[in-house]
Amino acid sequence: MNTTETTRRLELKGIKATANRILVYRELVAKGCPLSLADMEDIMPQMDKSSIFRVLTLFQEHDVVHSFTDGRGVVHYELCHDDGQCHHDDGHLHFYCESCQRSFCLDDVPLPEIVLPEGFVPHSVSFVVKGNCPDCYKKIER
Repeated sequence: MNTTETTRRLELKGIKATANRILVYRELVAKGCPLSLADMEDIMPQMDKSSIFRVLTLFQEHDVVHSFTDGRGVVHYELCHDDGQCHHDDGHLHFYCESCQRSFCLDDVPLPEIVLPEGFVPHSVSFVVKGNCPDCYKKIER
């Protein structure tokens, strides 16, 4: 993704495209999967942790990314799929591989409808399944 396209996408969300913001956005696009702050630090050693975190926080506030907690309590960030408002409780399944410690979005897996008792008002929903991804499962089965 070139700088012009990245700048356009950020500006659609109301964000001024600075060098750090462009770098973080491009890495999220390039990896194409949820990433933790530690993952981003490893990928982007030229940027300090606090700068990456500030960019991710801004992105979350402007619906560029949403976050979820994996099975270990680590926050992962992933790009919102649309140009409009991101629904942080969009209700898709996440999978955490206990072997390689990667997280995956499983957008096409249907989820059950959750009906809460009267008076309960949800602000977010998180679905995380833990186990082994296909690559790690193949290694275990050998």
